[in-house]
Amino acid sequence: MIINVSGRTDIVAFYTEWFMNRYKEGYVDVRNPFYKVQVSRIYFKDVDLIMFCTKNPLPIIPYLKEIDKPIVFHVTITPYRKDIEPNVIDKSKIITGVKKISELLGKDNVCVRYDPIILSEKYNLNYHIKAFSKLCSLLDGYVSKVIVSFVDDYKNVRKNMNVLNINEFTKEDYKNIGLNFSKIADMHNISVQTCFEEENLCEYGFVSGECMSRKMAYILTGKKFKKWTARKCGCVEMVDIGEYNTCPHLCKYCYANYDEGKVLSNIKNHDKNSSLLIGALNSDDVIRLRK
Repeated sequence: MIINVSGRTDIVAFYTEWFMNRYKEGYVDVRNPFYKVQVSRIYFKDVDLIMFCTKNPLPIIPYLKEIDKPIVFHVTITPYRKDIEPNVIDKSKIITGVKKISELLGKDNVCVRYDPIILSEKYNLNYHIKAFSKLCSLLDGYVSKVIVSFVDDYKNVRKNMNVLNINEFTKEDYKNIGLNFSKIADMHNISVQTCFEEENLCEYGFVSGECMSRKMAYILTGKKFKKWTARKCGCVEMVDIGEYNTCPHLCKYCYANYDEGKVLSNIKNHDKNSSLLIGALNSDDVIRLRK
């Protein structure tokens, strides 16, 4: 089993102590987001690989040597300011964290996500090209891959349109991003790709690939895994142990947060000693072992 920590929230940035408590205790419970009384119990002895997805890897770095599992990091680094990412820490600190992880795990085990690209009057095409160039320069020798995506029409995006002020992408925009990002990445021996985007930019030099391929999973674990049937991206199947509406980053484009009031109330119900990320088990919960 491969667990994703986490696409639904930033466990590493805000809940590392809880995660390490769960790891040491040997299991974690995950509430089904669509059927609340159903809880999956995952024993870490059944976990083959951990994929950490975060905007701030710093809190977990001191604990990495305690985790006796193959580890992959996807660290999101974008060029936005506090108007769009109000609670993301200084990007230079995040880059320092990426370098440290690369030194500990190897550069093939840490991937940076420039995700998502938003075009607006403030964050225009030239702004992104300059930001991507600086990012690749700082990461030269520390990562082998950057994954790019484009902003999607999520509920939270629509709600924050007055802040995001999004301009629609044109074919010329995609071409300019493809040609410039490919050239910049190549200068620093970094490959650049999208993951399941309609505009994959391969004709401009992007490589074709998945966020987390079955090949990569096999290299790290020696085991073969299925494609993620819940998605059409071709990524390897993973189990997310996070919960929606629990990320205090409160990024205005986030798909996993769509109710800031709920986020704040959920945070208050977090207990670092609970088997669940938010709240505790109820008497009517149905716990099922997941392997």
